Amino acid sequence: MKSGTLEKLGLRSRLDFVLHLPHRYEDETVLTPVHAAPPGQPALIQARLQRVAVVFRGKRQLIVNAEGPLILRFFHFHQGQVAAFKRAIENGQLVRAFGEARLGEMVHPRYRFVAGDEPLPETLTPVYAATAGVGQGTLRPKVLEALDAGPLEDTVPPELRRRYSLPGFEESVKLLHRPPPGIDAASLIGHTHPAWRRVKFDELLAQQLSMRFAYRTRRRRRAQALRAGPLLNSFLRKLPFKLTAAQERALNEVVNDLTEAHPMQRLLQGDVGSGKTIIAAIACLAAVDSGAQAAVMAPTEILSEQHYRKFSEWLAPLRVRIAWLHGGLSAAEKKRVRAEIASGEAQIVIGTHALVQKGVGFDRLALAVVDEQHRFGVQQRLTLRKKGDDTAPHQLMMSATPIPRTLSMTYFADLDVSVIDQMPPGRQPVKTRLFSAGKRAEVLTRIRAACAEGQQTYWVCPVIEESKEGVQTAVETYERLKNELTGLKVGLLHGRLRPEEKAAVMEEFIAGSVQLLVCTTVIEVGVDVPNASLMVIESAERFGLAQLHQLRGRIGRGSRESVCILLYGEALAETARERLKVIYENTDGFIIAQRDLEQRGPGEYLGERQSGDPLLRFADVQRDTDLVGMAIAAAEEMIEHHPAAARAHVERWLGSRKDLTQA
Repeated sequence: MKSGTLEKLGLRSRLDFVLHLPHRYEDETVLTPVHAAPPGQPALIQARLQRVAVVFRGKRQLIVNAEGPLILRFFHFHQGQVAAFKRAIENGQLVRAFGEARLGEMVHPRYRFVAGDEPLPETLTPVYAATAGVGQGTLRPKVLEALDAGPLEDTVPPELRRRYSLPGFEESVKLLHRPPPGIDAASLIGHTHPAWRRVKFDELLAQQLSMRFAYRTRRRRRAQALRAGPLLNSFLRKLPFKLTAAQERALNEVVNDLTEAHPMQRLLQGDVGSGKTIIAAIACLAAVDSGAQAAVMAPTEILSEQHYRKFSEWLAPLRVRIAWLHGGLSAAEKKRVRAEIASGEAQIVIGTHALVQKGVGFDRLALAVVDEQHRFGVQQRLTLRKKGDDTAPHQLMMSATPIPRTLSMTYFADLDVSVIDQMPPGRQPVKTRLFSAGKRAEVLTRIRAACAEGQQTYWVCPVIEESKEGVQTAVETYERLKNELTGLKVGLLHGRLRPEEKAAVMEEFIAGSVQLLVCTTVIEVGVDVPNASLMVIESAERFGLAQLHQLRGRIGRGSRESVCILLYGEALAETARERLKVIYENTDGFIIAQRDLEQRGPGEYLGERQSGDPLLRFADVQRDTDLVGMAIAAAEEMIEHHPAAARAHVERWLGSRKDLTQA
């Protein structure tokens, strides 16, 4: 077996094997007579072998008869097995078979040959997560060998273990790998046993420690101090609208951070439409005022174009030079823009992930803004940060997906957080309506009426084309609506269009010549068309809560009353029904985010899918909130009074993944 196969399971060091904990157990500590085997449950049965035969009953089978009576049946076998059973019969050996016995028959049981007096195992048999090429028979001995390879140091000081009533580390992992018979199985499977609580506490503690170390390391790095100058002061004086109190508070926090000689790492979060972009623009102006560059990275070309338009509208009168780097540029245009970035001629650079690609170098990058930060993998965020020279750029991350408190306490513990919890005056709350697919005609009537009054409409589809299960696709819907709504100009926007085609469609929609825009979720973030006051989301049950809330936030940006229609299929699963109920009853993004976290877990907020390295394997930030609080307090004490143990603890749990916590 190649080591690369084990590495797929993350097994490289001794501690990797020790922390590869079982996900269930099998009880081979007790022998059960054939007639007493519980139905539907696996049991260990010992019997004397009688005969073995290969038969053809529809397909080739290996049939082994034993006393009891007991039949072992195998559909997949090789000649070596047949020979082994025959030798066991000749030698008078018994068979111990583990599996589910139905009417005295076991199909493909796990088995071995024994002498009659061979002792039974003294512990339950662990079953581990495995992968192709690595079965339990290979994996189990390696894990247990690592467990027995020597003492396992406890990295949590004794006084903390006593304070929080935690068992020892070695004691805990040994119990989890080899639990004694009679143990409370429910507490093992449910991860509530004290040994499991110790493991989950250690994992949360490692996370808290690593983030505090990252925070301290960042504070020691050097960054260019950015200060307001004539450009920023002039911009604020001429701002055509008044910032809300929440925007003012967030702005002061950001600007104060920028004046420090160590890099800012701040998360700016606020609901859809709360006014985060203006804060980012002002921060970028501070960089330009200080003779430096700022970069703004957005997850989609449409959003990056929206930022380019907004920044140009606000900052072009100040003669700030803004560059837009994106995938739709020709090779010659890309070369020109990259040269402007490298020379420093481009003072603010806006783009997609193209900003982190090879060949993009900055002259003096001092501020990196990452919009919708959870949509980027941690490696992309780290790469953008490393685009600076010998100083580290300040980093402002923005998210319109509010972060629930439990996540802020864990995954974002190393960040300074600003919250815009107030909407600009004049924003109309969006009304949400639920329509079954059978009422589609009523929806079309509403669209005709809205467009007749000069309003515009989005019609959002979950997929572009070639849908399965009867879901309406954007292409099909576009063709159908053109025929159903004659007299209206219908446009089509999706991710497979060429950049110039996307830009042309959006231009027409923004100008008002397209009245109904059929689109996919490419409009989910950043699109700002105040005249669009009606949205239809087709097959709404197929979208997540955060996505529905983001989409709904594309309307309600003008003075008219706005309505979002959720069009759902006739047969709704219970989870889909619950999602639609939540979005129908709530407009507060923080409430929706909390419900989304409860339903789907933290992945959508963290971008961990892109990184491929989720930082928590055992603890659950929702169910283990008491352990989160304990880990936070313990981390502060360990860094202060036991720094060597703190670093050893982080190394044990995170190893090479430590840098992921700094993104």
